[in-house]
Amino acid sequence: MTPDHGGVIGLAGLTAIAVIALDQITKILARNATSAGGVDVVGGWLRIVDVRNSGVAFGQLSGAGFLVALLVAIALGALGWYFLHHLGTPLIWVPTGLVFGGAVGNIVDRVRAGAVTDFIKLPHWPAFNLADAAITVGVVVLLILVELDARRQRKMEAGDAARDNS
Repeated sequence: MTPDHGGVIGLAGLTAIAVIALDQITKILARNATSAGGVDVVGGWLRIVDVRNSGVAFGQLSGAGFLVALLVAIALGALGWYFLHHLGTPLIWVPTGLVFGGAVGNIVDRVRAGAVTDFIKLPHWPAFNLADAAITVGVVVLLILVELDARRQRKMEAGDAARDNS
């Protein structure tokens, strides 16, 4: 591992820690704010609620604690493997830190309370939290970076082939 790779790992770690901290702080604030019921933030468009989710996205697999833990462990293991084998990919630390931080933020809730606190409620959409948003944004950014890296690799290979043919 080069010193530069250590910096990439450190940035991913700092991003994850920031996401975990913000997630846990916002969940505490939301639970305190909603002790007497939901709170309208933006008249009917955004509401702060207190929903407990023992499943994964949209309440799927509710009550299947071991299966949820296994799926999260597999997903984080796969992401960690990909990250460590692609440390040279520009900005790879961003989605890795977002996804790891979001996942750990929700794991903290599962360990502490047996369910994840979801509190952001938009019309016609299930409640979610900052960790969920970080995971979603992280996955989207990761997909974009993977595609951009694949395009970069193809360009480099095409350039190498052109030089070999000349």
